[in-house]
Amino acid sequence: MGTVILDDSERPAAEYEALADALEALREEVATEQLRDSQLEGLFDEATTSNPNIWNTVTAFIDVEDGEAVVTEESKLAQGSWAPEIVDGCDAMLTVDITYGQMPDEFKYTVTKKLDEKIEQARAEAERARDES
Repeated sequence: MGTVILDDSERPAAEYEALADALEALREEVATEQLRDSQLEGLFDEATTSNPNIWNTVTAFIDVEDGEAVVTEESKLAQGSWAPEIVDGCDAMLTVDITYGQMPDEFKYTVTKKLDEKIEQARAEAERARDES
């Protein structure tokens, strides 16, 4: 599973750029800070301590507030998909597989790669939106 940025083709380029910038700052925080001092501490805890026989993935829901990425909540999922009202209510989702006992460095590597993908997608959407306007 990977992360998902909501597909909202009406979002203007500036909003996609703001999302990309906010996700870059979150990525930098994860890469340079201790997980215990980062916004993704809850995601790490859920991903590494949840029973993988029950749960498959854990997702951090991210909103952009005043130009900053804010993790509003984390939630586990056994199988299936999130309700549309949950997905529509956030700017981005960061989903990782449950891996009981995963080490912090491995988690950071996985998360930064997923954030890189989402940043690239947001920049591409911004470019597309500029081209269409």
